Amino acid sequence: MRYNARNLHQLPRLDMPTPPSFWKSLSASHLSAGFIAVLVGYTSSAVIIFQAAEAAGATADQIGSWLAALGLAMGVTSIGLSLRYRQPILTAWSTPGAALLAVSLPGTPLSDAIGIFMFCAALIVLCGVTGWFARLMQLIPQSLAAAMLAGVLLRFGLDAFASLQSDFTLILAMLITYLFAKRWLPRYAILLVLIVGLGLAIGGGETRLADTHWSMTQPQAVWPTFSLASLIGVGLPLFVVTMASQNAPGVATLRAAGLDAPVSPLMIWTGLTALILAPFGGFTVCLAAITAAICMGSDVHPDPARRYPAAVCAGGFYLLAGVFGGSIGTLFDALPHALVVGIAGLALLPTIGGSLSGALAAPEQREAALITFLTTASGVTLFGIGAAFWGLVAGVLALIIAGHWTRERRKLPV
Repeated sequence: MRYNARNLHQLPRLDMPTPPSFWKSLSASHLSAGFIAVLVGYTSSAVIIFQAAEAAGATADQIGSWLAALGLAMGVTSIGLSLRYRQPILTAWSTPGAALLAVSLPGTPLSDAIGIFMFCAALIVLCGVTGWFARLMQLIPQSLAAAMLAGVLLRFGLDAFASLQSDFTLILAMLITYLFAKRWLPRYAILLVLIVGLGLAIGGGETRLADTHWSMTQPQAVWPTFSLASLIGVGLPLFVVTMASQNAPGVATLRAAGLDAPVSPLMIWTGLTALILAPFGGFTVCLAAITAAICMGSDVHPDPARRYPAAVCAGGFYLLAGVFGGSIGTLFDALPHALVVGIAGLALLPTIGGSLSGALAAPEQREAALITFLTTASGVTLFGIGAAFWGLVAGVLALIIAGHWTRERRKLPV
């Protein structure tokens, strides 16, 4: 029987071993990876959430409700999807989307802002139901996905070593700990780096833990209103930015790691979750790229099938962050910046190396992958859309012009 695009799904499939259960796989390395993923997620962009909420005219209590809704949304989806597919699927808010809201919402009533969130979430659900987005992502070669991921993560690796200039002792101690741990205790390398870094920061008086306060957040719902002008002027750009700058890199991160979770259900569940929690401030829920990569590295577990508990643990920490809302932001803000970027950079080293290796493996696609990597790493933003999207566009264009463009032969789940 000859197989073509229409009957490719009839190819015989090998029986894959069932991934081990969560409790049998769980270890300290999963807990540390999950915690670091949440730490990096909050410290890198939580301040933009505050700016977006303030631009919409939200009160201090409502801002806490936004952070609580986002924490709950990311926790539930990360845990549920990771357990469902036994793969490290981590969700996040859209940082580019939050930045867009921060500059677009001033003068917009808060109820209209909630309507914008619901409109964007409904469009994401529509993409999942129709399968449009999944089919589009199937066209991206594996080498370009790996190059894009390496470009996204490069900044974190560079920032870690650049921090030697501002906090030489702390970063050097963390780096030496990482190198020795990689030799003798590779699974616990990042956990040991975290312990050493926290110990030095606390001992050196570099933390501001006295400024932290804990209080549970009361969710506050706002009834949505819908304005055609705001839906077109803000809602559509928010949807485009979220899909291009967040979900596309998120899917590419999964593919670069060799994961095959179907894209359309991921869109449906994240979109529905955002739709339900939008009245409480959950403006977007989408696939993570940078923080997800932390949970996918070989440091988490040598066996890729046993890495998904890291994303489940991250979901648990997100739920905890959701319960305490804005209070968790004060805790992460109390940690020195050098500690956070140092941990993030070292945790992502294996993923950066593996992505670069995968990107440059095929000689005929090497130049296009390099273009994707450099465009993504440049951080260029055009028409409000981030560099990760333009890196993929540039790489695909380079392949087409060079005559090396071929559609993916492997039928991926949609």
